[in-house]
Amino acid sequence: MSQSMEKKKIILTGDRPTGRLHIGHYVGSLRRRVELQNDPSFEKIFIMIADAQALTDNADNPEKLRQNVLEVTLDYLAAGLDPNKVNIFIQSEVPELTELAFYFMNLTTVSRVQRNPTVKTEIQMRNFEANIPLGFFCYPVSQAADIALFHGTVVPVGEDQKPMIELTNEIVRRFNNIYGETLDECEILLPDNQACMRLPGTDGKAKMSKSLGNCIYLSDPEQVVEQKIRSMYTDPTHLKVTDPGHLEGNAVFTYLDAFCRDEHFDKYWQDYKNLQELKDHYTRGGLGDMKCKRFLNQIMQEMLSPIRERRNYWEQHIPDVYDILRQGTTTARTQGKQTIAQVRRAMKIIYLEDTDLQKSQVEKYTITQ
Repeated sequence: MSQSMEKKKIILTGDRPTGRLHIGHYVGSLRRRVELQNDPSFEKIFIMIADAQALTDNADNPEKLRQNVLEVTLDYLAAGLDPNKVNIFIQSEVPELTELAFYFMNLTTVSRVQRNPTVKTEIQMRNFEANIPLGFFCYPVSQAADIALFHGTVVPVGEDQKPMIELTNEIVRRFNNIYGETLDECEILLPDNQACMRLPGTDGKAKMSKSLGNCIYLSDPEQVVEQKIRSMYTDPTHLKVTDPGHLEGNAVFTYLDAFCRDEHFDKYWQDYKNLQELKDHYTRGGLGDMKCKRFLNQIMQEMLSPIRERRNYWEQHIPDVYDILRQGTTTARTQGKQTIAQVRRAMKIIYLEDTDLQKSQVEKYTITQ
């Protein structure tokens, strides 16, 4: 079997370099990656900058990705990823990923990819309709190859990626059934806080999105974060301080659910012992939105301050950042070559190395006297 109880776990995860990372990325998976890099049960951690995947809907603007590969790497290092513990690499620099994706395309169907709800949502969001770039349509298969090439067993991502993990395991099982146990199935690792599953934008929209302009970026200066929180969507019916407030759809309280801890009240707002007391006061009336926003701002600034400091350091050491990318990509390429060799042997597409095949064909075509 390719998996065993004793085998250590391997993480594969990453992000598309279409812009700076925001706090939705941070609570969705990035924070968890930083925690897991210190967990000895993980043998290897691969963090992929998915520039090839990003080209599927940015083919006419490669310069956008060229600039943002560095931005994402800076955000990774600023968030606390340690290059001595994780391998940060660039997807397009590992051509074995493309090769495995090509083989995987033969193991699933167009209708199966079309049923993927995340794909449907992404197509609608980009207004592709009937004019879907083929590369974009096939990106779930590419993601499966990304995970399988590194024998990824754990994938820390947001809830919206669950259909991708299901498809990955379907393809891996089909490969193993046809060619023999070669690749590993994986499991999703979701945020442990429900509010972090899908953090809304500052405008209260369902998803924080760069294109909607409703993000708080990890690299935002202190005053910008404060301004964004001051304008954050709350409860439109909470017109007076005395009015009862509603929590559902209130972005301020969703963010408090995601980031607030009891000790924050000891530091910043001693009128309350915990978040539930604050919520109770807000819902019965008598508590203004701006007080809640000021409290949230203090919490967010505390969290983002060390991230800003680390980013400032790495911004002054850009050549070192590229050395980190080179080292991580070299490690990823080595692993990719090993896996592709296993895949080719399993599929018996090693014609020039297969002496048994060559010998049998010699015998087949030799004319016996």
